[in-house]
Amino acid sequence: QVQLVESGGGLVQAGGSLRLSCAASKRAIGTLSMGWFRQAPGKEREFVATRSWNSVSTYYADSVKGRFTISKDNAKNTAYLQMNSLKWEDTAVYYCAEDPWGPGRTNALEYEYWGQGTQVTVSS
Repeated sequence: QVQLVESGGGLVQAGGSLRLSCAASKRAIGTLSMGWFRQAPGKEREFVATRSWNSVSTYYADSVKGRFTISKDNAKNTAYLQMNSLKWEDTAVYYCAEDPWGPGRTNALEYEYWGQGTQVTVSS
């Protein structure tokens, strides 16, 4: 059974914005640290952003700091990644992942479940 479902990807011009959503279906998102990762063609999966289970801590990759914002809506059981000032190099498949009671980790290996990914393409 799918536990995380991403949506919101698409094609956008450089400088534009997108908001990715990650709906959790099996666990209350208030108990989950949520992470966003991305993988571009020919590259390894890389960390983008994470938020601790209690939303006290957030961490971002240097490449997205100041442009991306991770958030959680407990009422909707959904995590979000707001992406502003998009650049061509942000083009990738974006994945959300859950880490129960996690403090906000940057290592993909420490996340328990993953979504199927959503494509983000930024045209220059």
